[in-house]
Amino acid sequence: MTAAAPALLRYLLFVLNPISGDLDKAELEQTITNYCTERGRQATFYHTTGTDDLTKLRRYLDLHSFDAVFAAGGDGTVSLVAEALLERGIPLGILPLGSGNGLSKDLQIPQDTGEALHLIWRHQLRVIDTLLIGGHFSAHLADLGFNALVVERFDQGETRGPGAYVRIATQEFLGYEPATYHIETDQETWDGAAFMVTIANANTFGSNVVINPDSDLDDGQFEICVIEPFPNAAAPGILYDLYTSGFDTSIYTRRLCCRRASIEVPEVQEVLVQIDGEPKTLPNPVEVEINHHSLQVLVPVPSE
Repeated sequence: MTAAAPALLRYLLFVLNPISGDLDKAELEQTITNYCTERGRQATFYHTTGTDDLTKLRRYLDLHSFDAVFAAGGDGTVSLVAEALLERGIPLGILPLGSGNGLSKDLQIPQDTGEALHLIWRHQLRVIDTLLIGGHFSAHLADLGFNALVVERFDQGETRGPGAYVRIATQEFLGYEPATYHIETDQETWDGAAFMVTIANANTFGSNVVINPDSDLDDGQFEICVIEPFPNAAAPGILYDLYTSGFDTSIYTRRLCCRRASIEVPEVQEVLVQIDGEPKTLPNPVEVEINHHSLQVLVPVPSE
């Protein structure tokens, strides 16, 4: 749901992750400050530490008043700020600085920092849905299976960037054993083995893989996208389909549309899940529900 632009944004908070992206953060802060000052805005900066960030940011927001809060970082920082803003009536802005930047891409936010800063001056307000996955907030995508394993390995490593992700994915692919899943939704039930199971409120991973074509961030439902086990010879074709919005054309894929779901991996107590780029171990089964129109986001004004 897209509404008219909100009132003039004068007092802005920028939440920065000091370790995301390759930009010098002191230089970035100066760039943001100059941009805001030239346009009569006031910029305040808040740095995450990696320790109890959600609680600390919520307390900070309780004590200060802002017209908008910008997440300057990757998917994890965006998810953190989005969760902190729930039920506050304060819109989220995004300056994408991470390796993936999935939600910002789905919202058509420029990936260039300078261009993304234009949202301060010219924007529309969009109200989108969010997800609750095993009791954890999600603004974008989560999954179980192969990609969750790769994200966990990536998170444990010291190297960042798309190259590191591809290297880990290649290493894990050859020996990966698909799990069996039992999925119950408010619409249907599915049982079977899967290479990976994606819980999608959007359509595109930060890697530009389109896992959920024709999805809508504000339609009150989400999709469970299943990639079933496939022979190695089929991998290139599946990759091609995923990069060309052809998910539904493969014989190894299926989508379940729903508002609630329970995803179970039989005979285990805990399940590895990646949520907005962060790996988590959750109780089995994983319960999922939609939170309709729960987050306000600043998005670009469409070109005329």
